[in-house]
Amino acid sequence: MLNVPSQSFPAPSSQQRVASGGRSKVPLKQGRSLMDWIRLTKSGKDLTGLKGRLIEVTEEELKKHNTKDDCWICIRGFVYNVTPYMEYHPGGEDELMRAAGSDGTDLFDQVHRWVNYESMLKECLVGRMAVKPALPKDYHEEKKVLNGMLPKSQVADTLAKEGCSSPSYDWFQTDSSVTIVIYTKQKDINLDSVIVDHQDDSFRAEILIKDYSYIIHVELSHEIEEDFSVRVVENVRKIEIVLKKKENASWKRLGHPLENHNSLILRKDTGLYYRKCRLISKEGVTHDTKLFCLMLPPSTHLQVPVGQHVYLKLTITGTEIVKPYTPVSDSLLSEFKEPVLLNNKYIYFLIKIYPAGLFTPELDQLQIGDFVSISNPEGSFKISQFQELEDLFLLAAGTGFTPMVKILNYALTNIPSLRKVKLIFFNKTEDDIIWRSQLEKLAFKDKRFDVEFVLSAPTSEWNGKWGHISPALLSEFLKRSSDKSKVLICICGPTPFTEQGIRLLRDRNFSKEEIHSFTA
Repeated sequence: MLNVPSQSFPAPSSQQRVASGGRSKVPLKQGRSLMDWIRLTKSGKDLTGLKGRLIEVTEEELKKHNTKDDCWICIRGFVYNVTPYMEYHPGGEDELMRAAGSDGTDLFDQVHRWVNYESMLKECLVGRMAVKPALPKDYHEEKKVLNGMLPKSQVADTLAKEGCSSPSYDWFQTDSSVTIVIYTKQKDINLDSVIVDHQDDSFRAEILIKDYSYIIHVELSHEIEEDFSVRVVENVRKIEIVLKKKENASWKRLGHPLENHNSLILRKDTGLYYRKCRLISKEGVTHDTKLFCLMLPPSTHLQVPVGQHVYLKLTITGTEIVKPYTPVSDSLLSEFKEPVLLNNKYIYFLIKIYPAGLFTPELDQLQIGDFVSISNPEGSFKISQFQELEDLFLLAAGTGFTPMVKILNYALTNIPSLRKVKLIFFNKTEDDIIWRSQLEKLAFKDKRFDVEFVLSAPTSEWNGKWGHISPALLSEFLKRSSDKSKVLICICGPTPFTEQGIRLLRDRNFSKEEIHSFTA
């Protein structure tokens, strides 16, 4: 029996992860929804055409299956018959046909995907790609990149060219503790750069360095307590992780190496790593949006950087469904915060509930104490974009407001050069405006901040602006504090809103570096 690799959609380097605006969906026929596909996969119907057999597939055999009526695709070394899936694919048949009869890994890594493909396509698995014969020892060939994965030496070489050195680690112990020391050799390492998980006997630490991850992953030789401490010593560029021993025994070794231990890997190739988080609370914010509070396990250290998102994962009728969400602060105003909750152990999400959807109704039905899996953070936004920033403009539509929450908090608190922050918030009706009173109070409290609400379907009582994103609105909105002020424009909302907004901004001669788009 083949072991299907644990890779999830969206894949690590998908467009959704780099927040470039997403893709267009193709209208599906009646009875061709994701739930309909899940029902088909559980019907017992032979979806591979091989009556349950798994085979080794040569390149020559793969190439033969390249039509809509007979379409095989290879993803990370495994071959799937996607013919039955054609009519269920949100991106349409043409998108799938781009990879027909070939290795579609890179294509899948460039497309907005939101379900775990090993789960979604497991009934379509034909088999594994045949391994090519080994080359003679005296055969020399230049090392190539395979599915975006650089050989370790090439990764080190690439980092060296970028002025970075490859990290290393060591460990030492006392009677009651074990300290793992990671020498990052990098500037600007902080607690956001460190992700630590202890699950069963597995200990995993991931250090985020530019576009790479340095991973320590071992099966510990002895048991430890759930809680541990993480400390960044910036002046010597090292990280200390202190583990508490359950017994005061001397450890002869740290543990047995597991997958990717002591390796430096491109972040897009590390895959998604999940931990189960407990639902602590959920409260209504608008008529269809709720604030969810999830608590990290005691044995996890995770702080989601400003402007980055995570993936929430639920198993629905036996299929793992994954959706991206940007964590928010529990409030825009400090006086709203509850000091009882430690910020580094709780993650908040503002989520719109779609009654006819697949994911959000299941999420909404969870009871306090139930669990949701949360991935490592992803995203291309970097705090360095705030450096010497003078004007910050935020364009948000609906729940596209969520990335703006932490950006607002961080910018107003930590950027001394900031002169002006303006949010233009597009919604359908007044009832749809998230945290309206908080935004208005923040504007009153901090004179640098201003907010403008724009409605597309206002009532006759509405005295504010109405309509959709347009050149006229942006002309009024995008006024610099000075002619040559450094500006950053963040935009997030439904794909048509974001794409239209970026076009209008480019028409106004804002550069790519001055515009950052998020995926709603």
